[in-house]
Amino acid sequence: MTAIIVTGGKQYKVAEGDTLFIEKLPVEAGDTVKFDQVLAVLDGDKATFGTPVVEGASVEASVVKNGKGKKIRIFKYKPKKGYRKRQGHRQPYTKVTIGKITVG
Repeated sequence: MTAIIVTGGKQYKVAEGDTLFIEKLPVEAGDTVKFDQVLAVLDGDKATFGTPVVEGASVEASVVKNGKGKKIRIFKYKPKKGYRKRQGHRQPYTKVTIGKITVG
């Protein structure tokens, strides 16, 4: 059974047991989180699509850890003007493992 969920402004296709990195959530490692915005549930040949979400459907996941991604470097430069600016960024994430997909 797979489902399409929305979290952090992005859509993810998940199945039970999947591990994925999503936008940071305000939860601690070891907690469980419930995703209520389920756009579709696919179970073999049977598919349920919501308008826009499937009523009563939810996906439960356990939080593995919170962390930061690899550093990306931003370098701005204007020729002949002496303008150079260096900046770095590390995107925070939450690593979750999908547990149970329920359809209401």
